[in-house]
Amino acid sequence: MNITPIQAPDSAKPFGVWSQAVAVDGACRLLFISGLTARDASGAVVGEQDIEVQTRQVCENLAKVCHAAGGSLADIVNVTVYVRNVQDFAAIHRVRKAFFAQRPPASAMVEVLSLVDPRCLIEISAIAALPSPIEFNPKEPLP
Repeated sequence: MNITPIQAPDSAKPFGVWSQAVAVDGACRLLFISGLTARDASGAVVGEQDIEVQTRQVCENLAKVCHAAGGSLADIVNVTVYVRNVQDFAAIHRVRKAFFAQRPPASAMVEVLSLVDPRCLIEISAIAALPSPIEFNPKEPLP
């Protein structure tokens, strides 16, 4: 499987951590990840009023889901980011850069009036293209 970011010729370069498009060639399994919020393992919302802390927690939660399915964040090809305040764009992308430095996914960011919990500032859903077929043990610790 080969995952390749695509940039249309003569178009504006993306600002932030995302690709204009992502092509996936070869056999893969698609993983559709529901919207994840900034909840820790106990279910508590972390980083109230701190978009960077919440973004970090959401990205860590995405990594855990990918790992449970036999993949990693490098396999994510698309994200939809729902935010309470689109002015948080720069802060969100500072954090995303640490998680998606190699090959950023295609991305959309949408400002919403509210999320499932009023303490949540961000929610991210994703699509990953996992190598297929693979053998994995979801109980193994994260790399």
